[in-house]
Amino acid sequence: MIEAAQFVEAARSRGFEWYAGVPCSFLTPFINYVLQDESLHYVSAANEGDAVALIAGVALAGKRGISMMQNSGLGNAVSPLTSLTWTFRLPQLLIVTWRGQPGVSDEPQHALMGPVTPQMLETMEIPWELFPTQAEAIGPALDRALRHMDETGRPYALVMQKGSVAPFELKGGGAMPEKHALPVAQMQWTGRTPEQLPTRQQALERVIAATPAVSTVVVASTGFCGRELYALDDRANQLYMVGSMGCVTPFALGLALARPDLNVVALDGDGAALMRMGAFATLGAYGPSNLTHVLLDNGAHDSTGGQATVSAQVSFAAVAAACGYADAVESDDLAALDAVLAAARAGTGSSKGASGVAGTRFVRLTIRRGTPDGLPRPTITPPEVKARLMRHIGAPAHVAEPAVQR
Repeated sequence: MIEAAQFVEAARSRGFEWYAGVPCSFLTPFINYVLQDESLHYVSAANEGDAVALIAGVALAGKRGISMMQNSGLGNAVSPLTSLTWTFRLPQLLIVTWRGQPGVSDEPQHALMGPVTPQMLETMEIPWELFPTQAEAIGPALDRALRHMDETGRPYALVMQKGSVAPFELKGGGAMPEKHALPVAQMQWTGRTPEQLPTRQQALERVIAATPAVSTVVVASTGFCGRELYALDDRANQLYMVGSMGCVTPFALGLALARPDLNVVALDGDGAALMRMGAFATLGAYGPSNLTHVLLDNGAHDSTGGQATVSAQVSFAAVAAACGYADAVESDDLAALDAVLAAARAGTGSSKGASGVAGTRFVRLTIRRGTPDGLPRPTITPPEVKARLMRHIGAPAHVAEPAVQR
């Protein structure tokens, strides 16, 4: 058994200062220790996949982070582990607890996940080893993890058995975000007919105009949103997610928290937002004022044939306001998008929204269905677009990067 401080301080000395996850009783000492150290950063994620996506955003900023989860949460994390961290080569350390370990009595819900945990990691091409339980084993384990992460750009897992870490008391409830007055969602509908709604192209043109490459990063959700942004203007300050549907907001949050000097704009879709609505609460609690959440809502899964979503009966701005965003607007008018982007650009890191506090802004713009004919797919690969963006923002790369092919 080791002390929480022994591992966390060894990890800190190797650059690990960012943590995100969902609690497990095995992880309690770590979370309690990190919460009470103001020089470390812990984000309580709504689910394990969001934690992985958030730490991937931290990695995009050139910093090191750790995702923590119970092994049952691997199911929630499969999508970002296989189509975000693996695809873009964004390394992180995983600490996965081993509930239901063969030969160890546990609750019935762990009876299947326990035995298959190693195989799940191996199937996702994530090398793993047992979490160190002796002080002298901590450094070598972290060094093996770093060597793999730096050589491949992909995650490495430490699988924690019961009783690996001595208890560490949480005093004062931990450093959780302070509550503040909630804004009132602003509804700015003009009554446009479906044919009169703005197109995605018109909305993206406004985003491009309001996000100068020198000071902003634009992260586009999977599907036609990223492809259309690429077709309009393939800029060095843009990243096009090609998978991990619903993870664009926690991913952008990780980048915005780790790089408060940048304005970060997350371009979301209605289908993606519905898939991971727990992220609204995380952004409302932790989201900084250098992050803007733009939801382009056409009421359909456009890139898979136009099947309808249920977004028409959802007030996303009301959800955002109730979750604690600084501003929450929804409209069918491009002017509302322009106003939110202008306010964000004017007030990086300090401006206040309708709630009277600094925080993330949200705008939901209802747009027309449909996509231009012949929409191209990016020819720049995910590792290339990531490497280009990291060079553009001056983020140190911890992994050998490919040359961008043009």
